[in-house]
Amino acid sequence: MRVSRARRRLIAALPLAAFAAPAGAAPAAEESALRSFRITTRDGVHLNVLEAGPAAADPALPVIVLVPGWCMPATIWQPQLEWLGQRFHTLALDPRGQGDSDIPAAGYEAEQRASDLRDLLAPLPRAVLVGWSLGVLDALDLVHRFGDSQLAGLVLVDNSVGEPPAPRPSKFIEELRADRAAAMDRFVRGMFAHPRPEAEIERLKQAALRMPLDASIALLSYPFPREHWRKIARSFAKPLCYCVTSRYLEQARNLQHERPATRIEWFEHAGHALFVDEPERFNRIVSEFAQAA
Repeated sequence: MRVSRARRRLIAALPLAAFAAPAGAAPAAEESALRSFRITTRDGVHLNVLEAGPAAADPALPVIVLVPGWCMPATIWQPQLEWLGQRFHTLALDPRGQGDSDIPAAGYEAEQRASDLRDLLAPLPRAVLVGWSLGVLDALDLVHRFGDSQLAGLVLVDNSVGEPPAPRPSKFIEELRADRAAAMDRFVRGMFAHPRPEAEIERLKQAALRMPLDASIALLSYPFPREHWRKIARSFAKPLCYCVTSRYLEQARNLQHERPATRIEWFEHAGHALFVDEPERFNRIVSEFAQAA
């Protein structure tokens, strides 16, 4: 990864002024403005990163790094960037093929996605990695392939971690091949427990459709048994928070039984994008977790 010398100095300093505001409070104007920069991965792909946080920082606080789910853009994390960015240096990645990142012909497999995360984390002294949906698997595979030396902790958001019971079989790939636009419309609307504005739904759908169909299907087809993810999650030695909807609650309880230090947060009334449905609660959880990590 190539990062400018100036940016390396900025990231290395990572000062963050301690600022406590009520959950959901609007950030000050100069703190709420989102910035962006691009990194170049080891295979030459340019990835877009959104950035928030004041310029001066508490070096004891980790950087919060947000990874979106399948085909989703980093902008879905905007409420987290704005609120968490009041205190923490906060980054949200557009993975390859997503958001404003490059759409390369290759690299849509677990090993490359984990490598991309390693490139993003490389300049950071310490990070809390927050992975949602497919980002859960990418975060776990990062730990499996490259270790946890740069991580202060993991927040895994609403995907299977290989614990029982196994999710029910799905025909989603067949639906994508048959009528991608219709399948994507159902998928995006189904992420939320509460209706979102039509303009927001349309933006997410169009962002998701940027990725070539075959690449998007490759991301849904990681060739690992469920035990692969279970072993990584159970053996992770640093703080771990597992935020789930009811679909994964039993998996969360089983993981906590096998790994008692696991923190579980059940979003009983939220949809898959639980951090959009209940941003104030989610933001508090991540802030408390990062503060203690």
